Amino acid sequence: MKTLGIAPLLRGLSFDGEKGDIVVSRDTVENPQLVCSPDELEAKFTKGVRSVMVEGEGGFLLGEDYDDAVNGTANAPKASGRAAVVNNKVCVVTGGAQGFGEGIVRELIKNGAIVFIADMNVDGARKLANELNAEAGRTVAFGVAVNVTDEESVHKMVGEIVQTVGGIDLFVSNAGVLKAGSVKTMTLKDFEFVTDVNYVGFFLCTKHVAPVMELMNKPTGKYFTDIICISSKSALEGSNKNGAYAGSKFGSVGLVQSFAKELVTDNTKVNTVCPGNFFDGPLWSDPDRGLFVQYLSTGKVPGAKTVEDVKRFYEAQVPMNRGCDGEDVTKAILYSVEQKYETGQAIPVTGGQVMLN
Repeated sequence: MKTLGIAPLLRGLSFDGEKGDIVVSRDTVENPQLVCSPDELEAKFTKGVRSVMVEGEGGFLLGEDYDDAVNGTANAPKASGRAAVVNNKVCVVTGGAQGFGEGIVRELIKNGAIVFIADMNVDGARKLANELNAEAGRTVAFGVAVNVTDEESVHKMVGEIVQTVGGIDLFVSNAGVLKAGSVKTMTLKDFEFVTDVNYVGFFLCTKHVAPVMELMNKPTGKYFTDIICISSKSALEGSNKNGAYAGSKFGSVGLVQSFAKELVTDNTKVNTVCPGNFFDGPLWSDPDRGLFVQYLSTGKVPGAKTVEDVKRFYEAQVPMNRGCDGEDVTKAILYSVEQKYETGQAIPVTGGQVMLN
């Protein structure tokens, strides 16, 4: 068995009814509590073991959170009830260094999660992780590089996460791009760019994350894990002159439903959250290139004289009179994780702008 298969298995063997221990891979471990061959691991491992040497594979340190695992301590923050939905669970957020992704990262950490911030902007991801770790006084975040359209990059990301903490409890496929344009004029290059990130990227991430989750479930058959695609209200209704984006998001809902039916045998739930517009993010509010500035300069909003006029115009289209934010989306994510009896769903978080029937 390869090392990257042993760590998720150890997480499954240490399952406490909600999650497994964090498992940190090492080349060797001094004075391990358990020494065994790969074939003996499942039979010889007992809960509470904190260090393991697997012959021919390497060493593994276990603990309730990352710091406890590497330091041999037992200081991980405790939580119970609804406050424990993601407490000390391993979460990954692609596109997590900015925008919606950053908001989700921050909210998950507020709820006790250990979060990998996966982004092409790895320097930004690591800077954010360092900031969050300093604020927490513990290791709660890691930055990791990924290009979700590159299968080798996705494979490498998953391998790095497994080496660092042993597995993944919640994978949030958030990375996405938008290029608006008429079907009459949009270039194939732009269309494919949007589709590759929003649709193919979700497929590639699920392809490489799902086997890790399967291994975590293997020992008990009771270890629930989650894959959540952050889609858009444009996955629920078409978007004028924005077909590439809406089409990729509609397509992702089809993937969610299909993956949900397949992965349910591994206790992996697959859902999607469909947020409304994040008006405070760079897509809309960037002072130079944001949509508010563009719409003001092109006169798209009749009578608008300032960026604030444009913003108010779009906020007024939402029954709750504001845009969506990271906290709104994270509450839907937490619901998806906590609810063990639901998979394959598209959850709108649009302030009432889109209502299902």
